[in-house]
Amino acid sequence: MKEASGEANLTVIAIILIGVIAAVVTPLITQLMNTTKLRAECHDKGGVWVNDRCSK
Repeated sequence: MKEASGEANLTVIAIILIGVIAAVVTPLITQLMNTTKLRAECHDKGGVWVNDRCSK
């Protein structure tokens, strides 16, 4: 019984860690994707991406 209880505790800890990691990484990936989109739009319009802004 003790082994099953320990295994259940490890499963709970793993699920919590996965949730925390997902909560931290999701905003970072979202910001990266938005910046990439803005850079692509800037280049498509003939601009140059400098200091997080599109310059023409």
